[in-house]
Amino acid sequence: MRSQFDKQLALLNKEMIGMGALCEEIISKVLKVLADGDGQLLNGIVTLGAEIDQKERTIETLCLKLLLQQQPVAGDLRQISAALKMITDMERIGDQAEDIAEIIPFVVNRPAKADSLLHEMAEASINMVTESVDAFVGHNVELAKKVIFDDDIVDNYFTQIKQELIAEIIKNPEDGECSIDLLMIAKYFERIGDHATNIAEWVEFSVTGVHKEG
Repeated sequence: MRSQFDKQLALLNKEMIGMGALCEEIISKVLKVLADGDGQLLNGIVTLGAEIDQKERTIETLCLKLLLQQQPVAGDLRQISAALKMITDMERIGDQAEDIAEIIPFVVNRPAKADSLLHEMAEASINMVTESVDAFVGHNVELAKKVIFDDDIVDNYFTQIKQELIAEIIKNPEDGECSIDLLMIAKYFERIGDHATNIAEWVEFSVTGVHKEG
């Protein structure tokens, strides 16, 4: 019985890794479109968003089967419960990426002072997502804590970008609409960092039994 349960837990980890990889991929594509202005990649972002939604449903079904059929003990129960919470945040990461993709056509080929910071912020957000899922699979509380700490870095990027874009609007009010769009993109990346932080907090819960909300 335990052997079968362990196989299903291993499958859960595999599916979680897969969903995390999809989240990384969709953010990476968004970043590439933002950098290159390649509008053809936008359809791929929509497709990835649909795959993330499907993966959420698959994992949710697997978790419910584990809960109903296997009667997990405390540690396993926390892991499954955490996975159910985490997939909600991962699904929202996909949504945020799609929201960014909708704005991109209005800002491509419109250089802005905050562009380099925006790309650094996006890469930091991707890294947080990657490490939060790695922390879950490896039951790595220290890595989860690093993700939570790194949220301050993403927040600092947002503050810098906001300040630069406000200054840009004052200097060139005719480009104000583009600056506001870029600020919205930065805000979505900040939210992605927040979702990665939520994932990391549920990792801590799955290992320690304590959930500290940020």
